Amino acid sequence: MALPQAAAAGRRRLVQGFALAAVWPVLAACSGRKPIRGQPVADGATVLALGDSLTHGTGAGGEQASYPAVLARLTGWQVINAGVPGDTTAQALARTPALLEEHRPALVLPSIGGNDLLRRMDETTARANLQRICELAQASGAQLLLIAVPRPTLAAKFTGSLTDHPMYGELAEALRIPLHRQGWAEVLGEERLRSDAIHANAAGYEQFARGLVATARAAGLLVA
Repeated sequence: MALPQAAAAGRRRLVQGFALAAVWPVLAACSGRKPIRGQPVADGATVLALGDSLTHGTGAGGEQASYPAVLARLTGWQVINAGVPGDTTAQALARTPALLEEHRPALVLPSIGGNDLLRRMDETTARANLQRICELAQASGAQLLLIAVPRPTLAAKFTGSLTDHPMYGELAEALRIPLHRQGWAEVLGEERLRSDAIHANAAGYEQFARGLVATARAAGLLVA
């Protein structure tokens, strides 16, 4: 009886080997997917920073300390601060067509959704709104650099450790657009970089803008 059992085990190993050989190229292809890259945005080009109070610069002590102002100084881009405190994804979406028409930006930086998450609004709707914002920007001819927003959790309240809500990564992958990861999470996770529980201070906005510049360079949007 030992010989038939050994033969059966050998056949199982052989079948498993063929299965792995068939799956491995697919796994390798997925893991080796090329990074998402854009085209360089010229010096002096108009860039639209779309968002809520974090984009507006609440807590910075002045408009020139907001992240769009710092980004303009670091890049030479003409950065339009289209941050409205309290805005949800629905409100930002409602403003998007007029903003695109008025400014004709070369690049759009959506950083929106925090108020939806804090108010526990429907996440499916928030994602749909965010996707529509990105689609409108693309249809206008603008490039996109999506900015992830942290997920508010009970653990984060006690530990100060924040992580991006997964919908931003999922949407960036689905639309094949660059994503700035953990920017707000890192700033808002450090007390010295905050003006209050949900807003940065001037140092925090400076750090955020410098991180965004690094991501823009890695994505090919900034070459200087």
